[in-house]
Amino acid sequence: MSVAAFICSQKTEYGIDHIVSGRALGVSQAWFYKWKKRIGQVAPTAREQRRAALDEEIKRLFDASGGTYGSPRITRDLHAGGWRVSENTVAVRMAELGLAGQPPKKRRSLTRQGKRKAAPDLVGRKFTAVAPDVLWVGDGTMIDTDEGPLYLATFEDLFSRRLLGYAMSEHHDAALTVASLQMAVAVRGGDVDGVIFPSDRGSEYTAARYQAECHKHGVVQSMGRVGCALDSTASEAFNSTLKVEYVHRQRFRTRAEARLKIATWITDFYNAKRRHSANDGLPPVTFERQIKKRQASAALLRAAVA
Repeated sequence: MSVAAFICSQKTEYGIDHIVSGRALGVSQAWFYKWKKRIGQVAPTAREQRRAALDEEIKRLFDASGGTYGSPRITRDLHAGGWRVSENTVAVRMAELGLAGQPPKKRRSLTRQGKRKAAPDLVGRKFTAVAPDVLWVGDGTMIDTDEGPLYLATFEDLFSRRLLGYAMSEHHDAALTVASLQMAVAVRGGDVDGVIFPSDRGSEYTAARYQAECHKHGVVQSMGRVGCALDSTASEAFNSTLKVEYVHRQRFRTRAEARLKIATWITDFYNAKRRHSANDGLPPVTFERQIKKRQASAALLRAAVA
């Protein structure tokens, strides 16, 4: 007996739905319905065909996200593709298909208390920004490779959640944070005077070299209390996403491989494609472009009225 015939027999003899049997045997609904049509059996109903097509699209979108998207983001992608389906339906179908992301792993802090005087707390846990380049956040994290640890330092704009600057090195020091800051400044065209950057009190942020670089570009440092996790929640959010959605699913044989793959993930997926709830479900780059278009339209309207 063929696999498809076995699935049919389970429905006829035991009342087990084709979807349940197919999932247990690793057979897609689309393939099963094609088999039924080919042998001349009753064609699937329009509802069955739509459900099969929906399941295939959900699996495609889930795979495209690296296996990280839940039902809210999958639903937004479906809507963008012209599907009319509720989030509850998507959640049910994903559960039926066994699609779910990985839980986060516990993060080990890299903070080494600096000896220099820390900057004052200018943010007070109010991690919101009303416009680009008002409030940046960043943090350092360690990535395991077969060659040894690779350290990553980041700068992210809290307004759009766009990762502006990042640098990677086998050394966790001020040179790393300086390189990341320089990239963020370059991405914003060099004019970042007045940007507030809260961080922990680690030595890489209190070092004279890093403080001088901040002063050079007009970046204003802010630091919370020692050992208070609530003061660093926003800065650690990106690293948590990176680890859960990408790094923990990979094995990096060399630091060079890790550098290339992480940089590609940041540029091609996180900034350009990954939907963020804080951006009305839009990717950071898309969100910034829409804001710029709205501002330009508003400026033209004001000019016309004047």
